[in-house]
Amino acid sequence: MYHTYLPSYSVGPDCYKEIPWATRHFGKKAVAIGGKTAMEKAHDALLEGIKGSDVQIVDFIWYGGDATFANAQALLENPVVQGADMVFAIGGGRAVDTCKVVAEKLDKPLFAFPTIASNCASTTAIAVIYDENGNFQQYFYRETPPEHTFINTRIIAQAPEAWMWAGVGDALSKGPEVELAARSSALLSHAPMLGVQCSGACPEPLLEHSYQALADNRAGRDSEPLEEVVLDIIVTTGVVSNLTASPEGEYYYNSSLAHAFYNGSTAVPGSHKHRHGELVAFGVLVLLTAENRLEERAKYGACIHKLGLPVTLEQLDIRKEDLPAIAEKASTTTEWTCVPEPLTKEAFIAAIEGADAYGRTLLK
Repeated sequence: MYHTYLPSYSVGPDCYKEIPWATRHFGKKAVAIGGKTAMEKAHDALLEGIKGSDVQIVDFIWYGGDATFANAQALLENPVVQGADMVFAIGGGRAVDTCKVVAEKLDKPLFAFPTIASNCASTTAIAVIYDENGNFQQYFYRETPPEHTFINTRIIAQAPEAWMWAGVGDALSKGPEVELAARSSALLSHAPMLGVQCSGACPEPLLEHSYQALADNRAGRDSEPLEEVVLDIIVTTGVVSNLTASPEGEYYYNSSLAHAFYNGSTAVPGSHKHRHGELVAFGVLVLLTAENRLEERAKYGACIHKLGLPVTLEQLDIRKEDLPAIAEKASTTTEWTCVPEPLTKEAFIAAIEGADAYGRTLLK
């Protein structure tokens, strides 16, 4: 016996008007927890969305600045949070992931309000937790993704372009990583098999629409290409994540070498200057280099380079002498084993160096 919960969502510039209906079975008092800027941007639209209903937002509380257990614990001890019927998670991935821990431990319903399109955190059950120094620490699993996700494309279109830019970099990894991670299993059970098939829907909207979507984001303009890219980053990859990562740890096909590179890179200070999606985008080139899939690498590399995402270690402030530390950290993560054949640190370093050499040809 097992269970699978998939995300539900509302999308569009007026989707907050659906808050009263979507939350009607979960209580009346909500506490909003999120980033300072995110809550400022969403504040008026949230109040307008619940206007005339029985729903009330009892307070807006900063999540603490990073997805750590310490920040989650501070929120767990807050009487306002304890007294609320439900949690509204507002902002980017780290704010939402912090709220996942809080809502799970307090057994309260969670609703997500992404204000940027940087990753799929607002539709997934998994949370990425960091230590006090910003290093990747562990994954935290909820039983379910948020009860509902409200994707306000007007607010997302007005966010700084860098967030969606990084979100595209992160989402580009989903297809290649899931395919690689699942390849070693001769016959997948229903949920991961469905997830692998869904992962095939991730790359094309990004390769087709990202350049225009980012131009529209730069102009603060909601548009069809922007909505398609936002839905790919937040929903499609989120659905795949929920289907390919078992909360019980029975299987994990959700990511592989691109995220192994990201997780490993958190061990070196230079990488901390860069967003998650920047590092993952380069990690896609590492994966395709390791697999010797050079035709695909050229396809992805052209897109990554055109979008101005990093294609070399220098662009990520990572030095060649940092690579052993990256490989060492990567070897301790789940993604290290998400490959058909056992991986060595030497082979991983060689793939990183190969991706860097390829990226330097794109800059000539």
